[in-house]
Amino acid sequence: MVADVLGAPVKRVEDPKFITGKGRYLDDIKLPGMAHIAILRSPYAHANIRSIDTSAAATAPGVIAVITGADIPYNALPMAWPAGGSSGVQNNVSTPNVLARDAVKWTGEGVAAVVAETPAQAQDALELITVDWEPLPAVVDAEKATQPGAPQLHENAPNNVVFEWNVGDKAGTDAAFEHAEVVLHQRLVNNRLVPNPMEVRGDIGLYNPGTDEYTIWMSSQTPHIQRLLLTAFVTGIPEHKVRVISPDVGGAFGSKIFCYADMALVMFASKLVGGRPVKWVESRRESFGSTIHGRDHITYVDIAANKRGEVQGLRVKTFANLGGRLSTIGPGIPTTLYARILSGPYKLPNVYAEVTGVYTNTTFVDAYRGAGRPEATYVIERSMDLVADELGIDPAEVRRRNFLPPDSFPYDNPSGLLTAVNGSKLYIDSGNYEPAMDKALAMAGYGDLAAKKAEAKGRGKLLGLGLSTYIEVCGVAPSKWIGAVGEGWGAAMWESSNIRVHLTGKVVVTMGTQSHGQGHETTYAQIISHELGVPMEDIVVQHSDTQGTPFGYGSYGSRTSNVGTGAALKAAAKIREKARRYAAHMLEANPEDIEVDGAQYRVKGSPDKVKTIQEIAFALDLAFDTPEGMEPYLDETAYHDTPNCTFPFGTHIAIVEIDEETGHVDLVRYVAVDDVGKKINPMIVDGQLHGGIAQGVGQALWENAVYGEDGQLLSGSLLDYALPRASWLPAFELDETVTPSPVNPLGVKGVGEAGCIASTAAVANAVIDALSPLGIRHLDMPYTAQKVWGAIQGAKGGRA
Repeated sequence: MVADVLGAPVKRVEDPKFITGKGRYLDDIKLPGMAHIAILRSPYAHANIRSIDTSAAATAPGVIAVITGADIPYNALPMAWPAGGSSGVQNNVSTPNVLARDAVKWTGEGVAAVVAETPAQAQDALELITVDWEPLPAVVDAEKATQPGAPQLHENAPNNVVFEWNVGDKAGTDAAFEHAEVVLHQRLVNNRLVPNPMEVRGDIGLYNPGTDEYTIWMSSQTPHIQRLLLTAFVTGIPEHKVRVISPDVGGAFGSKIFCYADMALVMFASKLVGGRPVKWVESRRESFGSTIHGRDHITYVDIAANKRGEVQGLRVKTFANLGGRLSTIGPGIPTTLYARILSGPYKLPNVYAEVTGVYTNTTFVDAYRGAGRPEATYVIERSMDLVADELGIDPAEVRRRNFLPPDSFPYDNPSGLLTAVNGSKLYIDSGNYEPAMDKALAMAGYGDLAAKKAEAKGRGKLLGLGLSTYIEVCGVAPSKWIGAVGEGWGAAMWESSNIRVHLTGKVVVTMGTQSHGQGHETTYAQIISHELGVPMEDIVVQHSDTQGTPFGYGSYGSRTSNVGTGAALKAAAKIREKARRYAAHMLEANPEDIEVDGAQYRVKGSPDKVKTIQEIAFALDLAFDTPEGMEPYLDETAYHDTPNCTFPFGTHIAIVEIDEETGHVDLVRYVAVDDVGKKINPMIVDGQLHGGIAQGVGQALWENAVYGEDGQLLSGSLLDYALPRASWLPAFELDETVTPSPVNPLGVKGVGEAGCIASTAAVANAVIDALSPLGIRHLDMPYTAQKVWGAIQGAKGGRA
């Protein structure tokens, strides 16, 4: 019998090639005759293009072709997730062209390109292109952009408004405020972030003149989706004439979900130069302006509560910065993935949210790890601490009094996520929040907090402890629900998997999801080993190539555990059933009398009458003796549309010390108790949590994409944008509770974004807790030493 590896901390099968330098990333690909393309990007955040002179560049050494927007007959990029489901919604859409034609809307928008023999020659020739610019006033703040007199970016978007969207019961929420014993108000800024995966983006386009077909290599989370968008919406090239391959992807954090202009550009360029392969790889500095940014919300939150700290109403107004043009699913982030889950893990009877999506002269904004859920968690968790501070109640107790009880599920939340339409109902599937919080409090030594603060004070430190009790939404969402509420035709969420058992008994699993660091090749193999009884070493998992895998929607939103594995389980069940029927034929028994035990198929009551799946595959693949109506070969494909999302939850606790003289914030402890349901591989789960926590802490303490008033990105390189370092972080103390999800047979939920969702709010609350003895009630992130020192000086009556 094969040992069952499901739930075991198996080492990742992907890792040997990566740690030995054998990974094959986009820039590792070298094709015969390869040319290179470089893109001239706008130095202005807002300007009209009067003319472009490329004559000097065209004669530069090594130059093969020079391209401007006027040369490219393609359409603008698509926007696949409009803000819908609410009356009065506007979707004033402006998306990027492959190269800008008449005007630019952010610093870094592409305006021309050079194809040359080498990357250096292409870059040198860019400097010979002359653009006659008409600079225009810029606006970078989402709230200011909507005010009278602000510079206007697009004629179809008065006051720079992309959409005005609302969700929840306004009348009921207003009534809750009228009768509330306590009403609080706070302005919150969720700072803009730059994703910064280890590998930057890149593409290679290859046109075959003989077949009129294209192959595109791209560093992408969604190869099938990119083929669809590029063919059906941008180029008009038939979908079956395009193949997309994502080689090893060196991280993404959401930034490689989307359709980018450079993907279409390399297709066009390869055909233009007679079918030579054309490669583009962005520089790190280029990535800061040409790849999406995340977050950037300005929110006004009103909180209605009684004197026991029970929140009776939450009213939210958010200005969501979407950048100079819309990215693929940009409007879906502050609507479906943010506003609809503002109630978090709490029984808030009344929630109403208004979201205004806004154009500004900044890089476009889209999904970044967590995508709306960290922003929502920040709003509700800061709100809980504000209530606690106002009423003098312990922050943990305020949360306890507001938690949904464990008998609430399935639960319809009041902030609109769970609208029932056309027979599709979305609900919070499960939860038991108090045990997770209690375990985290015990691990952190919560009862000794006062003594710890006094000890730190004696060392000149202000100690603070911050709580974050969160829920995540994984696998958004059932396709019927997405379609019915009108939010995102591009967000259908079914997934695919194919399983083939070869004549030798070896198994090949292909999947529509796309690994970019999560360990799919390991976790899928663990599941299929469990389902078919085949050793993991006899299973290979393939993905990333639209020619060799069934259509799938890729990886984002922590969807693989719930949706992707659902397809794999269905395909494995089909394999098992066909093998059972053929085993019955081989053993001269009725199919109903065949028992399946791992890889063994035996006749009930006759343990000596048995066939293994390897023997069955050998015989059925040869097909010398197949029963009437049975096809040869064990080869099955399945598609799975999740009936509901899954909802991981947990409590994270951050403990910080602040140097009162310098304002420096030191994260000294971090405790996390997460409930992600059952775990396919606990080691991979811990790795995902570690990375997510580090990113969330980075937002709270260091990371910040800062624009000047003229639209120049002031933090436009790693010299100016502070990423967290391992030496700045403590060892994370992790534990768990286990509440299996009823949504899928494995009871799994997802974990890719949980750490990032919880940690930002935990650190923010810890910093404010440390500063609260000075009368500081709120401070916007990031908590740099300069900002914290200034707040301390201001609170003490000094000069900040």
